[in-house]
Amino acid sequence: MRIALGLQYDGAAFCGWQSQPHGRTVQDALEAALREFACVPLPTTVAGRTDTGVHALGQVAHFDTSLDRAPFSWVRGVNAFLPPTVAVQWAQPMPDDFHARFSAFERTYYYVLYVHAVRSPMLAGRAGWIHTQLDIDAMREAAQCLTGEHDFSAFRSSECQAKTPVKHLYQIDIRAQGDFLHFRFRANAFLHHMVRNLMGCLVAVGRGRYPPHWLADVLKSRDRTQAAPTFAPDGLYLACVGYPAKFAVPGPNMRSAPWSAVWQEEG
Repeated sequence: MRIALGLQYDGAAFCGWQSQPHGRTVQDALEAALREFACVPLPTTVAGRTDTGVHALGQVAHFDTSLDRAPFSWVRGVNAFLPPTVAVQWAQPMPDDFHARFSAFERTYYYVLYVHAVRSPMLAGRAGWIHTQLDIDAMREAAQCLTGEHDFSAFRSSECQAKTPVKHLYQIDIRAQGDFLHFRFRANAFLHHMVRNLMGCLVAVGRGRYPPHWLADVLKSRDRTQAAPTFAPDGLYLACVGYPAKFAVPGPNMRSAPWSAVWQEEG
């Protein structure tokens, strides 16, 4: 039997998703909890490997098991062995052809940026921060060149293991809410550090360091050294993963992140 899980986690407590020898990753925490609950090892496969410090509202993973447990039993049982910074939101039996990574056709990331002269300790690890005001119109203009199918090598980490740098970026939205800027990135898939590198460039444009058309030149160059430095992971959230309707994968619980209401009107 294949079981899918919906996960939320505070990435500030972990060195990313993927299992490492030191054990301080989300995958290590989840698989340890599964082993405690099921009394057997249950290796997991995930929709997308988040980096150190990156959070998730709607991460999806799956595992295979011969154990017959009610879906909510998996939720309550596994959560009993997880640290407070990780929680299973739902569990659901899936057909054998479901795959958390390869069945997904899109991913959506949010970035929350606090724009204020003074940093807030209450937002440490939960939102990015910049002390200077930003030109939102300039950032929106710059972002227009990024939508569509492109070679995103200029925004790719040197450690990226993706087979191709060509991705289809469907949408970039930027909204203001008080002292916060909310960014939404939706694509078929993302390269390693891609969103954080895009954020670095958009903020550079917003600060007036480059004109909006500079971002098109960076994209065309396919050269990482032409782009701005990688932005902080603090405000980055894997918001949701899209799957074909036949799998009936539950959506993420956005109510757990009140600021995400800025996007809820569109679903």
